[in-house]
Amino acid sequence: MDKKITIAIDGFSSTGKSTLAKQLAKELGYAYVDTGAMYRAIAFFSMEHGYINSDFFDKESLINCLPSIRLQFQFNTDLGFAEMYLNDENIEKQIRTIEVSNFVSKVAEIPEVRTKLVEQQQEMGKNKGVVMDGRDIGTVVFPDAELKIFMTASPQTRAQRRYDELIQKGDAVTFEEVFKNVEERDYIDTHRSSSPLVRAEDAIEIDNSNLSREEQFDLVLDLVRQES
Repeated sequence: MDKKITIAIDGFSSTGKSTLAKQLAKELGYAYVDTGAMYRAIAFFSMEHGYINSDFFDKESLINCLPSIRLQFQFNTDLGFAEMYLNDENIEKQIRTIEVSNFVSKVAEIPEVRTKLVEQQQEMGKNKGVVMDGRDIGTVVFPDAELKIFMTASPQTRAQRRYDELIQKGDAVTFEEVFKNVEERDYIDTHRSSSPLVRAEDAIEIDNSNLSREEQFDLVLDLVRQES
């Protein structure tokens, strides 16, 4: 491949965006940025400081704290990918729980949060050679990305994948709980006023309901080669 490009992967929750992005980054020798982890870190921070729970959300206090929040990705050589650090603390495991999932879309609705994180994401990808996944990468963060992918799958398929993943980790969840979370996140993500989840006009949509990880990877890698 002759040139480095920017690869933007957007789509609904639990469509395997991060898995695909990691595969591509490893194959291409690109940097990988999991923007969802950044929003999860802000949600976790809000939970830890008592700014959000099932009945309450103190948005102003969170906004006031944003300047003091430092997010970093640090590569773990043993795991083979970068982990999320919040103010120098490794929170990779904490941010992957269903509790954080229940609040992340609400936190991501806040324009001030999105502004802070989008600026960081654009800085991370300014030299190209990056694979970034999220909800607004192809529409807001990198509207000029050479390759834009929009991933989707049925809510039932996505909930089952997420449920299996959580059970494997030892989390005590029910399928109904996970399915409800998927539906709620879909609604919030597509209806928020700031950078709602939409497919960019020039994005290639991939419904992976019936695709294996290998089939999906091969499909997208061919698209990368066409752009490189």
